[in-house]
Amino acid sequence: MDRFRHPVWRVLVVLIILAGVAVLIVWLVYRPDKPQFRVIDAAIYNLNATYPSVHSSISTTMQFTILTRNPNRRVSIYYDRLYAFVSYRNQKITTPALLPPLYHKRHSTGALSPILGGEAVPVSMDVVRGLGMDEASGVVGFRLVVMGRLKWKPGPFRSGHYRVYVTCDMMVGLKNGVKGRVPLLRTPDCIVDV
Repeated sequence: MDRFRHPVWRVLVVLIILAGVAVLIVWLVYRPDKPQFRVIDAAIYNLNATYPSVHSSISTTMQFTILTRNPNRRVSIYYDRLYAFVSYRNQKITTPALLPPLYHKRHSTGALSPILGGEAVPVSMDVVRGLGMDEASGVVGFRLVVMGRLKWKPGPFRSGHYRVYVTCDMMVGLKNGVKGRVPLLRTPDCIVDV
């Protein structure tokens, strides 16, 4: 026990405490807030369901305009390996599409307008029936999912990669045979998990 009273150990303990305080101060100053996402526009160019006796599928081409915002005043955000897809009743109806890398300067806003779909995706018969009923009523609920990785850049530092998972639940006004822009019945705020 007497060896821990040696001046070298005291200096070492003081240095560890000072390093901890420095890390805490940096974290408090540069603490990043989650990015914000919002769908502001939607267009559906194609939406076809097939339901033969064995395999059902949906082929669609959709485009969504997503407003992204970095609320941080001291932290930039780099997004890479972002993918987006659309689901209906918890089943994917588009294949994941790779989005371009995105850089958000501090306290800035940007937009993405990915075109999703293009090929038939197998779905359950319940999904095909539900989509037909929803289109007949004129209101269809979709979920836009954006997932990938991000890095925080607080001042001169750069963090490691973090997974980001964004879900945007929306209701669109859609009738059978309608193509092009469709009204968003409410502008959804998206849930962002980092």
